[in-house]
Amino acid sequence: MSRVLLPLPIPMPSSVFASERLLFTPATPINNAIPLIFAFPNEYSVGITSLGYQVVWATLAMREDVQVSRLFTDTHEQLPRKPEIVGFSISWELDYVNILNLLESLEIPMRATERDDRHPIIFGGGPVLTANPEPFADFFDVVLLGDGEDLLGNFIAAYQEVRNASRQTQLKALAQIPGIYIPSLYEVTYQTVDGPIKSIKPIFPEVTAVVQKQTYRGNTLSASTVVTEKAAWENIYMVEVVRSCPEMCRFCLASYLTLPFRTASLEGSLIPAIERGLQVTNRLGLLGASVTQHPEFETLLDYISQPKYDDVRLSIASVRTNTVTVQLAKTLAQRDTRSLTIAVESGSEKVRQIINKKLNNDEIIQAAINAKAGGLTALKLYGMVGIPGEEPEDLEQTVAMIRSIKKATPGLRLTLGCSTFVPKAHTPFQWLGVNRQAEKRLQLLRKQLKPQGIDFRPESYNWSIIQALLSRGDRRLAQLLEITRNFGDSLGSYKRAFKQLKGQIPDLDFYVHADWSTEQVLPWSHLQGPLPQSTLLKHLADATSHFDSSPKELQPV
Repeated sequence: MSRVLLPLPIPMPSSVFASERLLFTPATPINNAIPLIFAFPNEYSVGITSLGYQVVWATLAMREDVQVSRLFTDTHEQLPRKPEIVGFSISWELDYVNILNLLESLEIPMRATERDDRHPIIFGGGPVLTANPEPFADFFDVVLLGDGEDLLGNFIAAYQEVRNASRQTQLKALAQIPGIYIPSLYEVTYQTVDGPIKSIKPIFPEVTAVVQKQTYRGNTLSASTVVTEKAAWENIYMVEVVRSCPEMCRFCLASYLTLPFRTASLEGSLIPAIERGLQVTNRLGLLGASVTQHPEFETLLDYISQPKYDDVRLSIASVRTNTVTVQLAKTLAQRDTRSLTIAVESGSEKVRQIINKKLNNDEIIQAAINAKAGGLTALKLYGMVGIPGEEPEDLEQTVAMIRSIKKATPGLRLTLGCSTFVPKAHTPFQWLGVNRQAEKRLQLLRKQLKPQGIDFRPESYNWSIIQALLSRGDRRLAQLLEITRNFGDSLGSYKRAFKQLKGQIPDLDFYVHADWSTEQVLPWSHLQGPLPQSTLLKHLADATSHFDSSPKELQPV
């Protein structure tokens, strides 16, 4: 598969943007406003469904000192002839291809080193870049690490101060702002050309050696700023109920990267936000990694259950298993929801101890019973194979657990969505590679569950390999990404690119399957997440203490 590079997408008919119902009032830009393009590297229907993109766009649009235009891969608003800033919100790793395509269509050099004072500052943010920006570092002038609530305003204010300065002066000044990472101001050296990193150091003494991810600690969380029928989730209004997750499963980026666990104020922000959204639509989505662990979740449910909201269609993100009550299921069923999603990861008690999943099989079965009793007709379980320390017998226990659920809830449609463990930066499992047996284990589960009438939906193993490559990658991958851009998004394309670069960068095995030494410099060692490495190592030790193997075999090498 080869990729055809297209010119800049043409504006869609005005009806696409005209169908938007805004829940904020855009400012009228002043004469000297900063011309800024804010892009989402995917189609409009996908980008406008991203709550993060919506909120950042609205924040910029409400500033009179910024003239913001939106850009997607298939459409755009009227773009400035000479933008000073171009930003990207990135929530999926493989969208990097579209970033490079859009930069090319705007006639902006893809590499930061090739840009000069004539070119706009290119910034990026979002969960992909906050976790590990290094594979993409050569393409960005600026990376915003963490929550945008304060960071975005600080970035614009700092840019205003040096707006008319040289590019290098601008970047040095921006590097002084907490959470703003300027990749070009850091030098990365390697032990060998295809070996581990030797050091990551700032080039100038005034540049901080470690950039700290920024955390918003308020109790007013995000809510949709626009509702539209053109979104992938048609006419949905989204409200962030909680941020992060208190459970801290050892593999979970959504928990570890976004700590601490924060909850939206019920009376102060949640209910007012819901009332505002339900004035323009009857579709409501409650978002968060662990929505039902909001301390006043039952009160929130009671509020949504009022007769005046009888026509509301309610969607809810994955919920913690032992919070699935009959009342929750009944409320969802009455609000046009037919199924519920819970993450169980494994049917093995040992594996759940390894990952810190505080559940037992009885609680999982009871959740299914409650879901059916409340009127839901389907239950989706999230599972995972290849978890560090997992043995073949652990899979047998997963199959046995699914059978027990099916037996306890006749007539309830069961789906098991299953992924492969992928190591993520800033988590205790960041040092551990992808299990080479994972693909076979997915096939084993399929063979065991299909005859039982279970809808088994595995994630692509090949995509998991690419995801691991990008989640653990360093700057040497930039040239590989430029090559694969023209080959396509298949694992074969990446292997072909590695073959082309053999001897110039580490091989695929180094990034994906190898267990790394806990002593080595990680690609993101200069980027500080919520927890220090010492805490992550303690959590890793807690996890490996439950492994069956001897300690010698457990330690990353």
